[in-house]
Amino acid sequence: MSGAFVLQPVQSSRKLDTCRCKCSTGSEVVDESDIVVIGSGVGGLGAAALFARDGYDVTVLESHVHPGGAAHAFSRGQYVFDSGPSLYTGMSLRPSSNPLAHLLDSIGEDVEWIRYSDWGVNIPEGSFRKSVGAVDIQHMLETQTKSTEQGKQALDQWKRLWKRIESLSKASRAVPTAAVRTDLLAAVTVSRYLPRMLSSFSSLPFLTRPFSEIMDAEKVDDPLLRNWIDLLCFLLSGLPATGTPTVEAAFMLADFYSEGAVLDYPKGGSGELVDALSRGVTKRGGRIMLGHHVDSVLVENNRATGVRTTAGKVFLSKDLVVSNASCWDTARLLQNDLSDDAFQQWNQSLSDTPECKSFMHLHLGFDSTGLDDLLCHYIHVFDWEKGIDAEGNVVLISIPSVLDPSLAPEGKHVLHAYTPASEPYDQWAGLKRGSQEYLARKQERSGVLWKALEQIVPDIRSRADIEMIGTPLTHEKFLRRSRGSYGPAIRAGQDMFPFSETPVKRLIRCGDSVFPGIGLPAVAAGALIAANSRSSILSHLALLDEIGL
Repeated sequence: MSGAFVLQPVQSSRKLDTCRCKCSTGSEVVDESDIVVIGSGVGGLGAAALFARDGYDVTVLESHVHPGGAAHAFSRGQYVFDSGPSLYTGMSLRPSSNPLAHLLDSIGEDVEWIRYSDWGVNIPEGSFRKSVGAVDIQHMLETQTKSTEQGKQALDQWKRLWKRIESLSKASRAVPTAAVRTDLLAAVTVSRYLPRMLSSFSSLPFLTRPFSEIMDAEKVDDPLLRNWIDLLCFLLSGLPATGTPTVEAAFMLADFYSEGAVLDYPKGGSGELVDALSRGVTKRGGRIMLGHHVDSVLVENNRATGVRTTAGKVFLSKDLVVSNASCWDTARLLQNDLSDDAFQQWNQSLSDTPECKSFMHLHLGFDSTGLDDLLCHYIHVFDWEKGIDAEGNVVLISIPSVLDPSLAPEGKHVLHAYTPASEPYDQWAGLKRGSQEYLARKQERSGVLWKALEQIVPDIRSRADIEMIGTPLTHEKFLRRSRGSYGPAIRAGQDMFPFSETPVKRLIRCGDSVFPGIGLPAVAAGALIAANSRSSILSHLALLDEIGL
């Protein structure tokens, strides 16, 4: 990571006179700012940077020693690893429809993006090189189906579905998330886009429905086509098409298969994105304090007044507390503070939110001798019949040093393989990290990752210089994710995301539990909505003009 900004790992330079400043519980008050943000994930950093842009004094408290949450980067020797997301679209294009691009534009930051288009696919039908863009999916359907006739039928179905996707995608982009607010002033910001909304009016009612209903309506029954879209939906939302909202699926499919579509990777790794967001906070006087694990939100008279850490230190807020913790962890932070029935009902609804499963991770540094034809990304599906969300059935592989050699020593590559949202926490519950049983379980459960890798590099085990295995307990400990979960499993047509509001005054939420989708675009959208809803209408409109929306 670039280290271009200053992080405060211990405490703020604005420490109060603790001899005279104690809160009602007797805990030491070490800082007071306008806004306290719990967690430095992309949502938390993004919201903090936007608040700082509006002139607020912001303090971000992060439990880990690295900022970035699930997107943080870390190093081992000369290897630089991404801990999480590695597939980006629409980041190097302007205008862009990606909320993450809108977020970076809003705070005046960006990174250098490397464009590419190809990725490797290993599915039951075969192994092949695939590209984004309009032509590629047609080629896949023509060449990977069982017969010429089936290929023709699949292609006809895709063309029919694509026409529907184009109209739905237009509707999903009619109002950029940067314009959305949760107060009545949304009528002002959203009205700028009224002509676009009216032109897509007939598609709007379908956006909250499961995308599987769109496929059914368009009579899409080709197995490969349905399986492929199921896969893409699962990677986006942690759910198959039966649970993924059409607004997400149409947005993603248009990003992948429109003319001129490209993939992007941040030069220097995902840590550069975290650096950019962090600069957005610190360049305007905000603080990012690492190693500060928040234990509870302080509430008086149904108002959030600050937070307390596990070390007993109190950080007071004059205006807002913003939780970038998951919905389950946010509920726990408030569990003992209020007895109001309405609050308890809301808090219980957070606790009861269905969860996606967790991950298995494998990070490798390995010898790249003779491997000149590797791609940056691969996806491996073992068996469509098991279901796309079956345990260990899908493996994603990222080798970003193919695009950016600076991430690994000369003659080496850096690799991250993982099973997205398919590792059950129950396999790990009760195990003690570091115990012999835990270590044995790591080797056993990571076997599927090695199996997928050996389809690409048969001798990968003997090439590995560095091997690190992550588990749901790794997620739980270092990312403070409840049960190591990937995020909420809120199914389209059944439940709604609760946005950022809470029944506790001056407490709002951001992150992966407040906006449909649990990838980077969704958490960026959550940050934009949370912060812009507190911005003055004139400031908000000026921001939309400034970033070209």
